Amino acid sequence: MVVIKKICCIGAGYVGGPTCSVIAQMCKDIAVTVVDVNAERIKAWNSDQLPIFEPGLQEVVESCRGQNLFFSTDIDKAIKEADLVFISVNTPSKTFGIGKGRAADLKYIEACARRIAEVGIGNKIVVEKSTVPVRAAESIRRIFNANTKCNLNLQVLSNPEFLAEGTAINDLKNPDRVLIGGDETAEGGKAIQALKSIYQRWVPENKIITTNTWSSELSKLAANAFLAQRISSINSISALCEATGADVEEVAHAIGTDQRIGSKFLKASIGFGGSCFQKDVLNLVYLCEALNLPEVARYWQQVIEINDYQRRRFAARVIGCLFNTVTDKKIGLLGFAFKKNTGDTRESSSIYVSKYLMDEGAKLHIFDPKVKKEQIIQDLSQTNICDDDPDRVSRLVTVALDPYEACKNAHAIVICTEWDMFKELDYEKIYKAMLKPAFIFDGRRILDGLHEKLQRIGFQVETIGKKVAELIPFTASKEISRNDLQAPAAKKLKI
Repeated sequence: MVVIKKICCIGAGYVGGPTCSVIAQMCKDIAVTVVDVNAERIKAWNSDQLPIFEPGLQEVVESCRGQNLFFSTDIDKAIKEADLVFISVNTPSKTFGIGKGRAADLKYIEACARRIAEVGIGNKIVVEKSTVPVRAAESIRRIFNANTKCNLNLQVLSNPEFLAEGTAINDLKNPDRVLIGGDETAEGGKAIQALKSIYQRWVPENKIITTNTWSSELSKLAANAFLAQRISSINSISALCEATGADVEEVAHAIGTDQRIGSKFLKASIGFGGSCFQKDVLNLVYLCEALNLPEVARYWQQVIEINDYQRRRFAARVIGCLFNTVTDKKIGLLGFAFKKNTGDTRESSSIYVSKYLMDEGAKLHIFDPKVKKEQIIQDLSQTNICDDDPDRVSRLVTVALDPYEACKNAHAIVICTEWDMFKELDYEKIYKAMLKPAFIFDGRRILDGLHEKLQRIGFQVETIGKKVAELIPFTASKEISRNDLQAPAAKKLKI
């Protein structure tokens, strides 16, 4: 059997960094080197201030950094010395051309493959760790075959990650499953066993699944699509609950007790975010279109449509309750990361809620305990968010240093990320410093146990999927929620 002594990981981001840090901690006899072209990022990995926030990651890195875990910008050296190379680079959606906004842009994957073919020597196993479309491994293999060298033998595997940010270290140490896909050949089988032997150091064998390459790649897309689908499903029910007087939390509990359904990912909110869900669902839509499966494409497209609708609907509720105008009104927006326990803002629903409120002229004072000011400004200055008017961010957005500052003299508080600290704020202090009537819009259902207390203080409480008894006799304009910020008509998919 092939014995792995040295591992190289190309890409020191949210996947490569934590994954290889855990491998190094669990396999002290294997030298693991994580490389990246971004020198600042590598410098951060070698410092006390890691470039990403993830609970438990700091301790893992410090336990083996400098021993058998290394971070470097010397990509060629790491590739040459490695027995196994993980490709963990970004695979964003294309921003122009055929498949714009849906198809995955594989330019970084291709660049890695060409670099490995150019500088690699000896026998190597190349593992695609990035989320990639089906048959990406075939593209990598074609590049290798077209650049063959007598002193280089390469095997390509698929080993998708199934990490949830905020719990990534636990997910790596106690995974539901590890999926490895490879060629159904003798050499492919040996490569699969070599990678499997690494994970077997700490993962039970019955949790390591081996498949062919295509099944492995599609499983990753399908898994994220199913999770996104559950979120959109419960969010669609939340709209129905608000219209009928039902409570979506009670409905979610009732259906979640059915063992066939289960309770996970049935938490109504302002929508899913993060680097994977939207990208992977759109990638699946594009794949279905390309394979002439329009009905399947439309089915998965609706998952995205509901997610967009939920964000618009929530913003419409804020505007409606604030007497149908938020122009020049200060709104304290608490939370900007796409979920708690991470500083990642990619596709965060907070970005889109901010956009819709800025479209109406609201002055946003944003606080997040882990997201830097520069990141917030950068996200809100994207052309699709600022509507080609980047100056409006400087006019309308202030990044606060603490939640009390964000809420001082505000007309409303909008909770967009479920940080635990927001449950423990001194809301009496916050209420006294706000303009009256004072509103709280809970987009994450984290204040459910505080509604009565908040109302006694004087707040008007609005939340997802539930009608909270109003203390102020005012009804939000249904014209706004039905027309202005309603989901657009379904687009005809081009096949």
